[in-house]
Amino acid sequence: MVTVGLVPPHRYYYLHNFERALAWIEQRYSDLLDARERDFLAQFGALAPLSQALLVRMLMRRGPWFRASKLVYDEIPGIEAAAQPLLALGWLDTETPMQLDELFDLHTRAELTSVFAGEARGSGTRKSDWLQALASVHVAPRRYAEWHPQASEPVWRVMLGELSERLRLMFFGNLHQNWTEFVLADLGVFKYESVAFDAASRAFQTRADIDAYLALQACRQALEDGADSAAVLQSLTACESPNPWLEKRRAKLLLRLGNACERAALWDEALQTYAQCSYPGARHRRIRVLERLERHEEALQQALLAQQAPEGDEELQKLRRMLPRLLRNTGLAKARPRPAANQVLVQMRADIVLDPPAAPLSVEFALRAHWHTDTSPVFYVENALINSLFGLLCWPAIFAPVQGAFFHPFQSGPADLSAPDFSARRATEFARCLAELDTADYTHTILARYAEKQGVQSPFVFWGLLTEPLLRLALDCISAAHLKLLFTRLMADVKTNRSGFPDLVRFWPAEQRYELVEVKGPGDKLQDNQIRWLQYCSEHGIPVSVCHVQWRVAGDAP
Repeated sequence: MVTVGLVPPHRYYYLHNFERALAWIEQRYSDLLDARERDFLAQFGALAPLSQALLVRMLMRRGPWFRASKLVYDEIPGIEAAAQPLLALGWLDTETPMQLDELFDLHTRAELTSVFAGEARGSGTRKSDWLQALASVHVAPRRYAEWHPQASEPVWRVMLGELSERLRLMFFGNLHQNWTEFVLADLGVFKYESVAFDAASRAFQTRADIDAYLALQACRQALEDGADSAAVLQSLTACESPNPWLEKRRAKLLLRLGNACERAALWDEALQTYAQCSYPGARHRRIRVLERLERHEEALQQALLAQQAPEGDEELQKLRRMLPRLLRNTGLAKARPRPAANQVLVQMRADIVLDPPAAPLSVEFALRAHWHTDTSPVFYVENALINSLFGLLCWPAIFAPVQGAFFHPFQSGPADLSAPDFSARRATEFARCLAELDTADYTHTILARYAEKQGVQSPFVFWGLLTEPLLRLALDCISAAHLKLLFTRLMADVKTNRSGFPDLVRFWPAEQRYELVEVKGPGDKLQDNQIRWLQYCSEHGIPVSVCHVQWRVAGDAP
């Protein structure tokens, strides 16, 4: 049993945090722990605090090898004494053979001179070059004492690498966070939503799930290391899992592998990879590869099928750009074009000439200052306003304890936020939240939640920008029908649609109306995600415009 609070957290904050993490793992995943992991929890809890602190310090640092003289901490007097219990447990070791590159990592170039006295290294040779030169001579690993018999200090290897990885994975739900990023240290700064965890919401339901995640991580590392793409594909195929969120992770890795094959011009392998990938974006990439292979008829057929049931606005936008080219390449008559996006954008375009600001000022703030009055206030909001309104109204859905979403009590949002089925997995909860927009209750709900959740971390709510006056203006001037339209599109593809909103919002409180305005300075172009939001707003009667600002040249008439 791990006991929390053995030592004061102000000096041993990192140990206190680590104990809290172990207690959380023991409580949440006790049924998935094996004998070695249970023994570790019990033995760690029984250690003296100084030995605990030393081990955690080492786990938080880059290892696995450490020199005693480099472990200097005011709160851990007697490093060698603190290490003895860890050596007795086998968690530290001095006898494991060490590779040459590991030895080089431990020592400076000057120190290595005494270790390899008399061995040629070349005048002015860099440490890395010297390592390469010695590698052909010193191939076999040796114990540290054999490498450096004259050493006057112990060197230890932490032997808990795999176990530590598993525990870290169970706590964080990923391997890109480590103990040094442990958010418990920020408890005095950040507030987190309290999510009701139960066994059904756990990320890992079986030990096989943890093994599958680690296997996927090995595939990802192999891909980053430039391993043979065919071998990586074979490994990914073998990683298939019945766990839905792990399957999405595998699909995302397949997409990355396909992208890597494309960059290497391995078109056949890319095609094979995309054929196995269900992640959004893979279908479009597969069509592009068919084009590269000059299989134009297949590419056209796939594009036409995709157009009938697009993954979302982003894919549809790409297909509309692609289809005229595919039709030309197949020699077919050009299909009747849909209304061009730029025609819609021309209709909502406005142009204005402003005096250049006296001090450096972005074009958005210059236009805001020009328009803003007490009776017609203007705010720079970009992605903040609509996301925040959505986040406040739909708070219960966003923080629903679904599987693979929350791994520990200190997350700012669900881990699957960017997953393609983020909204679908919470369909019931989102429907319940959006139903309030059909009544008068939604304004009370949003205002009450703004007060209740003030400062609580959220992936949608921009606390630094969302003031109460702005919130009240938005609720007075933006109709519930428009909010539902905006929220519905946002939910359709959270990863893509959380950005691209217009820069400014103009309010006319006396008339209870508003306008969203995208601002472009000289030479600026609209981005694809901005175009999609502008088109959507225009098609659904949401007031929106694109204002192109030019700076007045000296001598021009105002």
